[in-house]
Amino acid sequence: MTVIGFHCSHEQIAPRQLLRDVQHAEQAGFTAAMSSDHFSPWSARQGESGFAWSFLGAALATTQLPFGVVNAPGQRYHPAIVAQGIATLAQMFPGRFWAALGSGEASNERITGDEWPRKDVRDERLVECVDVIRRLLNGEEVSHNGLVKVNRARLWTLPDVVPDLVGPAVTPKTAARHAAWADGLVTVNQSRETLGKVMESYRDAGGRGPARLQIHLSWAPDEDEALAIAHHQWRSNVFEPPVCWDTESVEAFDVIAEKVSPEDVRQSVRVSDDLGQHTEWLQQDIEQGWDELYLHFVGQHQSAFIEAFGAHVLPSLSPTAPQAARA
Repeated sequence: MTVIGFHCSHEQIAPRQLLRDVQHAEQAGFTAAMSSDHFSPWSARQGESGFAWSFLGAALATTQLPFGVVNAPGQRYHPAIVAQGIATLAQMFPGRFWAALGSGEASNERITGDEWPRKDVRDERLVECVDVIRRLLNGEEVSHNGLVKVNRARLWTLPDVVPDLVGPAVTPKTAARHAAWADGLVTVNQSRETLGKVMESYRDAGGRGPARLQIHLSWAPDEDEALAIAHHQWRSNVFEPPVCWDTESVEAFDVIAEKVSPEDVRQSVRVSDDLGQHTEWLQQDIEQGWDELYLHFVGQHQSAFIEAFGAHVLPSLSPTAPQAARA
């Protein structure tokens, strides 16, 4: 039994419309949702970047969907503030919220004016942040002096159920490292072989909890249109680490993406006008063992995608709701 959720891309869609879209997705049969959390988009063509935490309160209040967010504590966000945000949403909407905690990208984090650290330093900082957040969610008063500093922080509003803190990973190495602290795994679509290695590395290292997969896709009634949508909106997102981690501006992403061809984008986005093909790809994900799938249609106009997948893809896969967390 697999959850099939709707991904909310703040980099591409204004929050007012995105709220309508996720409500539409629930009506169409999607059983969960997840949200990005950016300060800037990946391209000027995307052109949006609403504040995820404002949106999450509205989305949780106006749907019954469980929600996750991908957040980077440690620079743009102090971990105590992330803990407070998690605790408040989890207290208001018990059992319906999880947060994936990653090491971040320069394009979002450099706005503080602080130095953008090396990856090994960012990874160490993340572990410190996770420890601070988890201790705060468990009701402790926390002081910490390390790569982040905390002075006698305490959360006065606590959730009845501490939500999952999830490890976002693109590589097997990162997945294995997250297994030491994470309550679950989330990654993005790559080759079938790489996806298998990411999950295997997480489980072999003792990783627990659901394995979640975010899937970038493009569909339209015509194949050329589907490919044109993907190329227009997502060609700045085809670069592997460290490029995607360390590139600092929208303008720089657009420059390095100038020579990315439509066919190049197919390496990062599942492109097809055939709803049966999309169904087959998702069935393969389910058979590989992914517990929750989150579909990200990379176009800016979501309605036709939601309607088509709600009518022709989801019924073939019989998605279920996530298992509710318990106190």
